[in-house]
Amino acid sequence: MPGKKKKTESTVAERMVSAREALGLSTAQLARRLGVQTRTLSAWETGASEPRSNRLVNLAGVLEVSAAWLLGGEGTLPPAGHDEITLLKGELHRLRSQQDETARLIERIENHVEALARKIAAKA
Repeated sequence: MPGKKKKTESTVAERMVSAREALGLSTAQLARRLGVQTRTLSAWETGASEPRSNRLVNLAGVLEVSAAWLLGGEGTLPPAGHDEITLLKGELHRLRSQQDETARLIERIENHVEALARKIAAKA
């Protein structure tokens, strides 16, 4: 529920993952937005390390949550209703990526067929 105040018992890492997933972002996408390496963000999300305070503030902004919620589970929760929209956006992104990959594969096969046809024609 938007703006709902509640204390949660999850960790900073779990709240990061929850907020990222609510926005439909992959770890790599969020890392790019934050200007950090994917392995750095992965370490934060697994609890292997924690971001410095300036990164936490930036992270909260990108994730559309309050820094208080991200740090201690208090304050404004991630907006509800984002979930379905962001999941659909994520699916659309994956479909576009697959479509791009398919187009590249088709082009590569077409080029190979043309090269084979030229080779056969040259032998004839």
